Amino acid sequence: MLFGDSHTLILNSVSIFMTHKTIGWREWAQLPELEIPHIKVKVDTGARTSALHAFAVETYEEKGVPMVRFALHPLQKRADIERYCTARIIEERVVSDSGGHKEKRYVIATTIKMGDMSWPIEITLTNRDTMSFRMLLGRTAMKGLFLVEPGASYLLGKPSTTELENSYREKL
Repeated sequence: MLFGDSHTLILNSVSIFMTHKTIGWREWAQLPELEIPHIKVKVDTGARTSALHAFAVETYEEKGVPMVRFALHPLQKRADIERYCTARIIEERVVSDSGGHKEKRYVIATTIKMGDMSWPIEITLTNRDTMSFRMLLGRTAMKGLFLVEPGASYLLGKPSTTELENSYREKL
């Protein structure tokens, strides 16, 4: 056979299906270390790197450690809600966007929580003001954890409008 034993292929497929959660093409996430209680994420298997909307980006050093301070609008169409975050810069990386344009971006490490799972990821910072989603979850951050169902949304849950409003009202 061209692709190997069909029995082995079926067993591997069943094993992956049973050990990986399925997520939709868009999901809600939390970034607890950045104090972001809810952010809508576009699951993008075509993007290697995850990206987070950031503006007013400033770098500085804290005890010799490179740091970044940035602002973001965590909710789509809600420029009135801003959060200011700080994180350690782990590197600067040249990233190509979907149009092939190259941009040098700061990379930070943080924890993401989706559904009942949390894990560390790397995220690049870029201005996504003109984009529909404030965050892209790239394939490196999902590797070995999820299967993506492109026709589904919010398989890990969706906060109610009241929950969204309350989670950001507390810090307004």
